[in-house]
Amino acid sequence: MRIAEKLKQYGIITFGCALYALGFCWCCVPGHMSIGGLTGVAQVLNVFFPRLPVGVMTLVMNVPLFILGLKLLGRNVLVSSLYAMAVSSLMIDGINAIHSFQPLEPVLAVVYGGVLCGAAIGLMLRQGATTGGTELIARLLKLKFQQLPIGKLCMLVDLVVIITYSLTFRQLTQVLYSIAMLYILTFLMDKVVYGGKAAKLSFIISARSEDITRALLEMDMGVTLLSGTGAYKNLPTQVVMCAFGRGYIIPVKKLVQRIDPDAFVIVCDTHEILGEGFGTYDPTGL
Repeated sequence: MRIAEKLKQYGIITFGCALYALGFCWCCVPGHMSIGGLTGVAQVLNVFFPRLPVGVMTLVMNVPLFILGLKLLGRNVLVSSLYAMAVSSLMIDGINAIHSFQPLEPVLAVVYGGVLCGAAIGLMLRQGATTGGTELIARLLKLKFQQLPIGKLCMLVDLVVIITYSLTFRQLTQVLYSIAMLYILTFLMDKVVYGGKAAKLSFIISARSEDITRALLEMDMGVTLLSGTGAYKNLPTQVVMCAFGRGYIIPVKKLVQRIDPDAFVIVCDTHEILGEGFGTYDPTGL
């Protein structure tokens, strides 16, 4: 089982590398757009040193970051990230060597580049890997700024690189397109990384709270009873609080509707839930 899990992990990472390389070569390179990171730095250097491939330069610049990552994030993150960095760099140079894409219409390049690269980076981050550069810097920064989503940290670092990139090519329009692409990329990245951790939180106020609680417990859901007071009649009441995965929203609403059609139900989105049946906190994680 351990071998099967590893094969699945690296299979997803490889697929993410392919998506990233495709998005970069198809949408960024022909339109002279940058998604920041060390790949963006490599693009700038490639202008002055055209004989040096972008992928190889990205690989070399990542070495110091990986040495620091080994100390702070551990060996597993380092090994998977080294693999992702090497494969994505080789794929970028390989695609550029065998095919030259024609520039897309800028808006299409922004949208598809952001979607492809954002989904790719998110997939790799969920498997404990990065392509180095911005994502690895963001993973290291998250140890210090744990309240910030990984996508926002990436965006802060990438903005600096994109501004440098725009000054190199001296095209304000390209930097505006690049920032728009970066926004889509980080939005998709956070959705992929945190989407599986998101859940629903429900508050149910009903005269039949005991029956609703019993039915929820039979569905093997965690339930907490809160004491409340109805302001209109100033009478004590129980509030049923229940956290559950997004797939249970319809069964829960049907259950409450069946037991008490007049129940007052509040359903909230949650960014993340930790505890039994959900996730656990990991200081080195996302």
